[in-house]
Amino acid sequence: MAPGESILSVHNLTIAFGRHTILENVSFEAQAGDCLAVIGPNGAGKTLLLKALLHLIPCRGEIRWAPGTRIGYVPQKVAADRQLPLRLQDFLDAKIAFQKLPPADLNRVASAVGLAPEILDAGIGLLSGGQFQKALIAFALLGEPNALLFDEPTASLDELAEENIYELLHSLQRDRGMTVILVSHDISVVYRYASRVLCLSKGTPCMGAPREILTPAMLQDLYGTPPRFYRHHPAERG
Repeated sequence: MAPGESILSVHNLTIAFGRHTILENVSFEAQAGDCLAVIGPNGAGKTLLLKALLHLIPCRGEIRWAPGTRIGYVPQKVAADRQLPLRLQDFLDAKIAFQKLPPADLNRVASAVGLAPEILDAGIGLLSGGQFQKALIAFALLGEPNALLFDEPTASLDELAEENIYELLHSLQRDRGMTVILVSHDISVVYRYASRVLCLSKGTPCMGAPREILTPAMLQDLYGTPPRFYRHHPAERG
């Protein structure tokens, strides 16, 4: 798919549970090669939006992925006991076997995210937070997706590990031409890496380029408090 072509089209998406409406009539598009950041206060429906895009929860409206789109997903939390006696390689091998992928794909994705052989041989419970996050990204990359969905990929990491993960995501998008849809709490990172921003709030959702959307007034309206920071100097953009 050529850069600039539409890879995702969403029209009038509504997510409700009983009488409680989380998102209502949300419409937006994402182009191939975009980095679309989704921001908003807690409870705005950011995680539910990603789950709807993956058809994991019921919703109303239209979600249309372009033919041939292959999706990878890194959730905010993994409902698994990391203390299980399971090696990282076993974890990745399980997906390779399920999708009947070439065994060599494991080494390829491990190299892409910076997982050394000794880390692959380590138990999942022994991995640092940053290593475990890289393992989840490697898991998502198996199958060669051309669209990656990330839900708060650095929520539990320290500042250095967080920066390393965002740099990794940026390099993967740049080198592979993938579309990235990213939920993030870090506005400065969003400003630095995103090509488009989707703001979710209890009002009308808005979308645009970071320079248009991430203004102090918009962020104060979105989060209810004045932002501490909202943009990097242009020279710092990656």
